[in-house]
Amino acid sequence: MERITTITAVRERVRRARADGVRVGFVPTMGALHEGHLGLVRLAAQRAGLVVVSVFVNPTQFDRPDDLAAYPRDLAGDEAALQALGLAVPVVVFAPPVEEMYPRAPLTTVSVAGLGEHLCGASRPGHFDGVATVVTKLLSIVGPDLAVFGRKDRQQLQIVRRLVADLDLPVEIVAGPTAREADGVALSSRNRRLSVEGRSRARALSRALRAAVEVAEEARMQGRAVEPGEVRAAAAAVLADAAVDVDYLEVVDAVTMQPTTAPITPTTPAVLAVAGEVTGVRLIDNVELGDADDEARLLAATS
Repeated sequence: MERITTITAVRERVRRARADGVRVGFVPTMGALHEGHLGLVRLAAQRAGLVVVSVFVNPTQFDRPDDLAAYPRDLAGDEAALQALGLAVPVVVFAPPVEEMYPRAPLTTVSVAGLGEHLCGASRPGHFDGVATVVTKLLSIVGPDLAVFGRKDRQQLQIVRRLVADLDLPVEIVAGPTAREADGVALSSRNRRLSVEGRSRARALSRALRAAVEVAEEARMQGRAVEPGEVRAAAAAVLADAAVDVDYLEVVDAVTMQPTTAPITPTTPAVLAVAGEVTGVRLIDNVELGDADDEARLLAATS
């Protein structure tokens, strides 16, 4: 495994791979790698002969300086976790310092209109502009054949898909499933900041989504569509019982991520997305309803 810290060097490494006819996969991360990230790396390794994993805590997507300062950083641990995967293909860790990615205050930013102005975007102004800009930069720097993003950050995933389509970037976007603990809690680097009490209460987010899945499945068994208000109410009751400080709990279109009141059916799926604070730590989660996809089955199977 290699560590590269400069744009010039990682471009040269990819150029050499391409000259040898090797397909290049890319997994962008902010480090503090957990099994969710590692699952995305495995997925990339199944489809490519070289995998580049970026580890870069992007300052432009943080709206609060304290949140940026508190974000966990452990490059040595990240590299050890990647090494332990024992992949059959080489892995390059691209870990640039901030001054390498932003040698000057940028005058150019990338914004995807509509997709990033609600849900997380409403409570974190400028967040998705920072995400879209750094993803565009990283895709330009690495130039991969494919890039893997997780469905836990589904709003981010849809934004990336749209910017790639709109800017005609020559990269395939691959969506990886949300990795969960046995009790259903979605894996997140922020989980490290949870207290013991917080970790216990964090289960409420996935329990709320599971309650929504059960309502949708019951409606399907009855041969009827389910109304967004039904699944939202079931989830809200669970969150209220756990005293989660809810930022949002919304039923949105699975593609546009816009709020929807349309009945949910197998041919018109929707996403139930939730964000909330648990003992001061902001957590997000989501599940797609209506088509019984792998996400919903995995969530329903957790205890």
